[in-house]
Parts: sequence; C-alpha cells; structure tokens
Amino acid sequence: MSGRRVELPEVDDTHRFGETLGRMLRQGDLVVLTGELGAGKTTLTQGIGEGLGVRGPVTSPTFVISRVHPSTCGGPPLVHVDAYRIDGAPELDDLDLDAAVEESVTVVEWGHGIAEGLAEDRLEVVLEADPDNEHRVAVVTAHGGRWSDDDLVGLGGVPC
Repeated sequence: MSGRRVELPEVDDTHRFGETLGRMLRQGDLVVLTGELGAGKTTLTQGIGEGLGVRGPVTSPTFVISRVHPSTCGGPPLVHVDAYRIDGAPELDDLDLDAAVEESVTVVEWGHGIAEGLAEDRLEVVLEADPDNEHRVAVVTAHGGRWSDDDLVGLGGVPC
C-alpha cells in the first residue's frame, strides 16, 4: 500500500485537488471516499468531474444513490455513488455497479467497508476537516497494482 498526505487549507484547494486526481483517473478506476459530514467528499468529487471533463453539475446523489455523468470529451463517464443510506455491501451489489466500474470512473462517497469489493485496484481517500475552519487533509492510499508511488507523487503532499 502506498499513500500520500495532502494539506488542503481552503475549500478551493479540495476542488483543485479533485481536478488533479480526475486528470489522472482512467476507465475502470474506483475511488472510495471517507470522511465526516462536511469534510469535502462532494467538493472533491466535483473537482474529479471537472478533471475528467464530464457533464455536470456534480451534486451529492444522497437520495438517488447514484448518478452517471457522461464525458464531454470522449473520456469515461463518472459514476458518482453516495453510500450513506446503503446498508452494507449486499445492498451496494443490488445497484449492479460491477459492470459500470469497468467502463467508467466510479467514485463512492461513504464507501469504506462497503465498496472495496467492487475492484481490487482502487484509491481510498480519507478526508479530515478541522471543525474550526475550512482546513482539510486528504490521505490517499492506493490498493492493488494500478497505482505506483510515482503516480501518487503527482497528487502532491508527502508520503505517509
């Protein structure tokens, strides 16, 4: 497992970090996001959508569970899933995301402990927010052979 710790002092930094990550993602990639309410999961996903060049707006799919955002530039679509209301991996399986994962970039908010079975190769991003201000920290961990340490260096931050 490789990892990076990236300081995100302002909300705009979280969005820009998402754009950088989005430009690195390709068809078949899975990103699992974890963090408390207000930690920046949707802001990060909005940046990923911009980096991928998908049609938006990218908003939290809390009540519809998932949204598909097609590419505007010939790249993979973004499948944005909010697993907050999902009660475990079997319920996530009911969404039939397995096929979508191979053809798209899939981002699962609140996915820790639920979405890891969708793909052996994945990035896990844990967002931590300081409750007194907008300062956030992203801890990015790679699983599987898809991501190298050199790939993660492109995200900035420091190794962890």
